[in-house]
Order: sequence, then structure tokens, then C-alpha cells
Amino acid sequence: MHIGVLTNSLTQVGVSSLMDISEWAAANGIMELEAGPAIQMDEKTWNEAREKTGVRVGTMIYCRNFLSSDPEEARKHIQALRERIEFSGKMGVGKVVCSTGVVSASMEKLDYRPELTLEAFRTLFTDIMELAEKNHVRVCFEMCPWMFNVACAPNMWDQLFEAVPSENLGLCFDPSHLVWQMIDAYQVLRRFHSKIFHVHGKDTEIDRIALGEYGILQNTKWWRHRLPGLGELDWNRIIDLLYQIGYDGVLSIEHEDPVWEGTEEKVKKGILIAKAHLEQFIR
Repeated sequence: MHIGVLTNSLTQVGVSSLMDISEWAAANGIMELEAGPAIQMDEKTWNEAREKTGVRVGTMIYCRNFLSSDPEEARKHIQALRERIEFSGKMGVGKVVCSTGVVSASMEKLDYRPELTLEAFRTLFTDIMELAEKNHVRVCFEMCPWMFNVACAPNMWDQLFEAVPSENLGLCFDPSHLVWQMIDAYQVLRRFHSKIFHVHGKDTEIDRIALGEYGILQNTKWWRHRLPGLGELDWNRIIDLLYQIGYDGVLSIEHEDPVWEGTEEKVKKGILIAKAHLEQFIR
């Protein structure tokens, strides 16, 4: 197991060059990147960055609403996902993290009903997974409901994998989203062990005083994302369980901690705080 970093936090503060990110990562002992949407898909640039620094891109991520009610928006995002799958296959990247897309009916009522997206998902991802298998790429679903995504809980994962039974279709395990959904992250690792293809290093902090004041429905007011080690999760236990299930891939730091955002200096410091915490548990 080893540490990687998702590029989004860096590109959001203006570090948009893959070479610049790779050079900084290599200088700090991070040898794998997860390329976000802001990283241009340019074969020459990617090869030069890897040859110069030794840092590889092991994953791409693209979470958009592929099932948007706006046909042009849906078409644009589906095409972008297909391009990333093909580029990943060409470059030997191997994994693409994405959302499922969401039909509007799933989100019309207060009681979120993700199962209403299932049939549209089946139609779209039967085709997407044919392309992924052809390109020897694994597709990993994010766990965040906000990312136009219904792959957000165990009952939905069961239904999604039944609807599109591809060995190349799995999960990006991001326990930070399980915390605020009150889902046992450790049990998820045990139950879905064969479908854990990728892992995000991100935590969540719960403010219990605010929870008592606002209740769970005002859900942006009683929790926030934090760096690993600054939230609710026991990363020693998570990493041990990952070893137990045979996961030996990347722990990709997804930095969304508001305490360490805002400037390039703070973002880079935050990534290194997360790296230091996670590395102490890697055997």
C-alpha cells in the first residue's frame, strides 16, 4: 500500500500543470496521482512528467450528471467519460472514478429515492462497461450522493452491481461520506471487499453541539470534511482492514479540509499532514 494524491485541491489553487504537480509530489515522496478533470489529457505531457519525475497517474476521476434531464449536458458528460476511459486504457492508467448520474425523480422529494435512477443507470452503464472492459479499465463509483450519484449506500451498491454485472465495476472507498450518512465504514470494507478498487484518504468531523441545534436535515451545518486523523475515523483500523481484504493499492489523499484550504501553501501543507498520518499505519 502507498500514498497518492488527487490533484483537485492543487488545481483549485492554481497549480494546474501536471509537471509542476508531479515534481512537487516526487519531492515529497508521493509517487502516484489521481488526475482530476482540470488535468488535460495530453499523451506527450503525461509521458514527459512521468519520465522526469517517476510519478505515475494511476487513476482518473470524472463525476458529472451523465443522466441529466438536459440532453446536451448528458451527451457532453457521457462523451467526456468515454474519452477518459479510452485515454486511461491507452496510457495504462487502469482506473476511472466516476458517479452514476441521477435522474431528477430521485431527488424531487425530501426522502431521497436513489432506486428511481436504476433503470437509466442500467442502460447507460451497460454500454460504458463494454467500453471499459475493451480498454482494460476498472470503473469505480464515488460514494458521495452530492456528486450526481446514487452509489451512496450498501443497498444501492447491491442493486447497481446486479444491474450491470461486470467484474470491472467496483467502488472507490471513501469513508468520509459514510460517516455523515451514519453507515459503518468498517463493515462496508468487510462486506464489499471484492469490489474495493480504489481508496480515498479523507475524513469527516461531526460537531455534535451543532447537530443538536440544527438536526440532520441541515446537513452542511453539523459536519465537515477533514484530513485523515482530524475526524471521526480510525485510520489504523481502516488500513488494517484493507490489508485483511487484500487491498494493496493507493490511498489517494482527497484534500477537502476547509481548515487547510485557500492558498497553495496551505493546501500543500494539508496534503503532507494527511500523508504523515496515513504513513504511520502502512506496514
